[in-house]
Amino acid sequence: MLNNKVVLITGGTGSFGKKFTDMVLKEYNPEKIIIYSRDEFKQDLMKKDFSIRYPNKANKLRFFIGDVRDKDRLYRAFNGVDYVIHAAAMKQVPACEYNPFEAIKTNIHGAQNIVDAAIDCKVKKVVALSTDKAVNPINLYGGTKLVSDKLFISANAYSGGDGTIFSVVRYGNVAGSRGSVIPFFKDLIESGVNELPITDFEMTRFWITLEQGVDLVFKALEESRGGETYISKIPSFKITDLAKAMLSEVKMKEVGIREGEKLHEVMVTKDDARNTYEYEKHYIIYPHFDWWNSQQFMTPGGKKIQNGFEYNSGTNTEWLTVGDLRKEMLKLKIYDSYKINNIDFNEVTITK
Repeated sequence: MLNNKVVLITGGTGSFGKKFTDMVLKEYNPEKIIIYSRDEFKQDLMKKDFSIRYPNKANKLRFFIGDVRDKDRLYRAFNGVDYVIHAAAMKQVPACEYNPFEAIKTNIHGAQNIVDAAIDCKVKKVVALSTDKAVNPINLYGGTKLVSDKLFISANAYSGGDGTIFSVVRYGNVAGSRGSVIPFFKDLIESGVNELPITDFEMTRFWITLEQGVDLVFKALEESRGGETYISKIPSFKITDLAKAMLSEVKMKEVGIREGEKLHEVMVTKDDARNTYEYEKHYIIYPHFDWWNSQQFMTPGGKKIQNGFEYNSGTNTEWLTVGDLRKEMLKLKIYDSYKINNIDFNEVTITK
């Protein structure tokens, strides 16, 4: 699929961009991978890292300094590109609340710039990364990502039948990623505390790894026909169980939900259910437009879900136990020792 192709990743020095680049170099032989981002220091670090890890393929990486707000730079960067993965965004909820104009410029105007540049430069496919916060948004970040998703889905009407194909991949916070709860708890534990703050004892989240996120993008690149939103079928976990998994005999203090924070993650709303199909490992929300031909464009093998269905981390049918969470964290090398915090990971068994 990506052999001898030119791939560009906006926000390419982030956690997703680095994992995507890593998996592409392992599984494919692309002509070029263009890392498009604003931070020259992060680009330099990534360049050195991949030169060591992939000495025979490091020459395939190109590093473009640029901002998605800069339309002219995007046109230059997109020249000759086959596939674009749009991962650049202002993601921190408090930062977006305090700097709303900046969030709009990056997340909304930047998305429109991507659409225009991709169509005019004849990019084959664009996959944009979304978030659970774009579903029934209660903060500005979610609101801007909702608009961004709508722009990418509707862009298929602008590109025409033989033009650029746009699709969206949606998931929540990635396990262990920067800014998520696991490194926050880990830092507290390593500082010597035995009590962890829990915003709400009823809070739940979906568990997804970077590898699973990249695999879903691969699927969108391979089969999308335009306008689809892809969502992985993944397990849920309770935040209180995560605290127990990370610290034996942990004490927990409920500190109250933060501004703009949700109790549960929602990936598919009840209103979207009428356009959602279930597959073995994922859901697809298909667009509801006059130009969408379901017989011609729909991926075969799906089963329409029932009206009123909601894919919610609090009502999910698959859950990770405390033991499961310990195993998952060990796989992700969140702990580099088999015995830490009075937990012997060799004795952990997975319970379903």
